[in-house]
Amino acid sequence: MPTIMSHAAVPLAGALILGRSRLSLPVIATGLIFAMLPDADVIGFGFGVEYADNWGRRGATHSLFFAAVAGLFATVLLSPERYGLVAAFLFVSMASHGLLDMLTDGGLGVAVFWPFEATRHFALFTPIAVSPIGISDFINSRGIKLLYSEAIWIWIPLTLVAAAGFGIRKRTSKWFRQNGTAR
Repeated sequence: MPTIMSHAAVPLAGALILGRSRLSLPVIATGLIFAMLPDADVIGFGFGVEYADNWGRRGATHSLFFAAVAGLFATVLLSPERYGLVAAFLFVSMASHGLLDMLTDGGLGVAVFWPFEATRHFALFTPIAVSPIGISDFINSRGIKLLYSEAIWIWIPLTLVAAAGFGIRKRTSKWFRQNGTAR
């Protein structure tokens, strides 16, 4: 898995692209929480849930189905003005977690298609170093390698996408204002 802070990169980029006029602070905060929430599956270890079980590490909580159900449920609770946009934002925020985990070079893979299949999957290309679960294993040369791989494969690309999206949003808003067209 990437570090917990790198999972937040996707909803951060989405929020910058879409802007506060489309996403409220509660929706953005929920997206950030959703991006990190699938890793709560480690709690299962304390209850005897095995890593490879459906509800084990990188199992059901990392699936697209779980992201869709959670996104729709949270959208109903948040009652936003733009249901479709908020549901999509929350789905992408949570789904990105499993998809980023598929890009790592460790673990058993991700049950991305659960409950339709229990097979764990990796991406064809796994450039991101897997993050250790404990903090003590993180503060060393392995941690530096991990942060470097996340900068190259997550933060820099998402920063470029967010900057481009933000720029396009600002330019189109300016064009609509200058031309008197309501959006």
